[in-house]
Amino acid sequence: MFRARLAEDAALVRACLLDALPRSGPMADPMAYAVTGGKGLRGFLVIEGARMLGIEPDGACYPAAAVEAIHAYSLVHDDLPAMDDDDLRRGQPTLHRKWDEATAILVGDALQSLAFELVTRAEVGPAEVRVTLARTLAEAAGARGMVLGQALDIAAESAAEPLTLDEIIALQAGKTGALIRWSATAGAFLAGENPDPLRRYGEALGLAFQIADDVLDVEGDAGKVGKAVGKDAEAGKATFVSLLGLAAAKTRAAELVDEACEALVPYGSDADTLREAARFVIARDA
Repeated sequence: MFRARLAEDAALVRACLLDALPRSGPMADPMAYAVTGGKGLRGFLVIEGARMLGIEPDGACYPAAAVEAIHAYSLVHDDLPAMDDDDLRRGQPTLHRKWDEATAILVGDALQSLAFELVTRAEVGPAEVRVTLARTLAEAAGARGMVLGQALDIAAESAAEPLTLDEIIALQAGKTGALIRWSATAGAFLAGENPDPLRRYGEALGLAFQIADDVLDVEGDAGKVGKAVGKDAEAGKATFVSLLGLAAAKTRAAELVDEACEALVPYGSDADTLREAARFVIARDA
C-alpha cells in the first residue's frame, strides 16, 4: 500500500513539475533530466500531509513540485566539482558530466526560481497561504537551512578536528533535514492547521533519513543506491556511523522513527501513511 501510494504521488508531482518546465530552448532537456528519477519522498510528504488534513492532491501538487525542484537543484549543484565532485546521480551521469558545469549551474538556478513560481500559483490557495509557503520554503532552502548545512559540510572538510556528534546533528538539520521538515509541515500550512506536530515529525524523520544515508554509504550497493558509496570513509569524514558505530547508528535511527510516529498521535489512524513513510526511511536500500 505504502509503496504504491509513494509511486502514485511521485508520478503526480513529476507530471506537475514537468508541465512547468520550458518546452524548448537550451534549458529544456537538462532541466527535465535533473528532475528525472528519485523516490519523490519530499513531494510525497507534502501530498500526504495535506491529504490527511483534508486537502486534495490537486491542491497540494504545486508545493510538492516546488520542494522537489529545490531538492533537484541542490543535487545538481552538490555534484559539481567545487562541491562533492560526483560522476553518478540516480544511476545516471551527473548533469555536469552529461552537459557541462555552466549548464549545471544554470539548471540549478532555474529550478530554484521555478520552485517559488510553483508555490505561489493561484491554484495553491489564498494569498496568505501562498506567502507563508514561499517564506518558509525560502527559510528551509537558504542560509538558515539547507545552504547553511552545505556550508558547514564544506567547512568541516578543512577543519583541524572531525565534527562532534552535536555538530553533525546541527549540520544535517540544515543540509538534509530542513527540506524534509518543510515538506512535512506544508500540508498544515495549506489547511490552516497548527504545524507543530508535523514539524516534530519532520525533524525526527529528517535526522533518521540522514542516519540511514550514512548507513547506506557503508552497507549500500552502488547499483541500487545510484551513486558512489564508501566516499565518506575514504575522505575520513565524520558521520553518524563513524561516531556511533554501525549498530548504534541503526538503533538511533529506529528511535527517531518512533519519535516521528509519536508526534503523529493527534491525527490517529489518519496518519498511518505518514507512519509507514517513517519506517520506510530506515528500511530502504537506496
